[in-house]
Amino acid sequence: MSNRVHKRTEIRGGRVIDPANGIDRITSLFFENGLIVALDNAPAGFEAEEVIDATGQVVCPGLVDLQARMREPGHEYIATIASETQAATKGGITCLLSPPDTDPIIDNVASAELIINRAKKADLARFLPTGALTKKLKGEYISEMASLREAGCVAMSNGDQPVMNTLTMKRALQYAATHDIPVIIRPVDPFLAAGGCAHEGEVADRLGLNGILDAAETIALARDLMLVEETGVQAHFAQLSCAQSVDMIADAQKRGLRVTADVTAHHLHLNEFDTADFNSNMHVLPPLRTQRDQEALVVGLKMGTISAVVSDHRPWEEDDKLVPFPEAEPGVSGVETLLPMVLRLVDNAMFTMNDAIACLTSKPAAIFNLPNGTLSIGKKADICIFNPDEYWDITPENLISLGKNSPFLGWNVKGCVTMTLKSGQKVYQTS
Repeated sequence: MSNRVHKRTEIRGGRVIDPANGIDRITSLFFENGLIVALDNAPAGFEAEEVIDATGQVVCPGLVDLQARMREPGHEYIATIASETQAATKGGITCLLSPPDTDPIIDNVASAELIINRAKKADLARFLPTGALTKKLKGEYISEMASLREAGCVAMSNGDQPVMNTLTMKRALQYAATHDIPVIIRPVDPFLAAGGCAHEGEVADRLGLNGILDAAETIALARDLMLVEETGVQAHFAQLSCAQSVDMIADAQKRGLRVTADVTAHHLHLNEFDTADFNSNMHVLPPLRTQRDQEALVVGLKMGTISAVVSDHRPWEEDDKLVPFPEAEPGVSGVETLLPMVLRLVDNAMFTMNDAIACLTSKPAAIFNLPNGTLSIGKKADICIFNPDEYWDITPENLISLGKNSPFLGWNVKGCVTMTLKSGQKVYQTS
């Protein structure tokens, strides 16, 4: 791996896919001083100092992951920004959004600047923090959102902590709407979800696991959609898990509400039956639901109701998962498997390659008006190059994230990143 930024580089012979510009053809891509300067033909006087042969591979924008926890600051004993952004680049990801539930919580300018500076020091993937919607994430008082936005937070969120006071939630959304700040909401009713670790249904009953109703998501979603309509705020609903939630988002979009949604890669491929052997890597929140819900999420993504697929990356230490299922920490290590799990939908003839890449690049970037997820002329050369036909095994040894808690351990998947570039600099390359 080279740390030198080549002034003039050509990526030659790859299948260039850029959904933002409707590009899908075998051609060459040119960049200089970290910026894309041309497609197809070199600009006048351009002589490449390096040629990257991408024959047989896909060349696309660096992936954009809207939900990834690095564990730093506050939990560096689990993982760090450096370790997890390196894992992200192995997965072709060049831009990540992080929830505000770090330690300290990102509810003030100093905390936002702390995490931004640490990410700059790592200098791997672009790391964009999300500011806290309420102070200390307690749901009692709204945060200084405008100041957090100025400090570099791209949106506001209360992380996994629901704002139970409806009046406080309304005021927070009103404030965000006034300053045109987007909010990210994970809909959950904490009373209906309390103590649960699996989807409430026959499987959980048979296993003796405390269940979480669909209604824990849909009731909260209904409330928040009504508040979105009342305030006019731009709202992004994170980690949908239920078929009814997809229908509710679709209805809201038809009525003109400024709402978008995402889904995790694991909810597209797993369901409640995957918890049947008490594998603690299947302990996630929201829980894996029915096969019908799983299929509805895929359809919602295909129809455009759901815009993006996220990793919901949450690395844990081995001991955090080597406990009985209900006691295990919820979450997966997902940045390295995000691309192959979406490509699996292409392999199953559910999506075109173009559509799959769009939900990992241009669509998530567009939600928050980010300058990422495109190969447009003049944009930063954030690029993912992958072999769509190469298989690899998901094993702890093949994951470079410090968290090995993947629900896909043992899977043989297709789609292997061979190079990731950030501003034209190689931040990951296979040997």
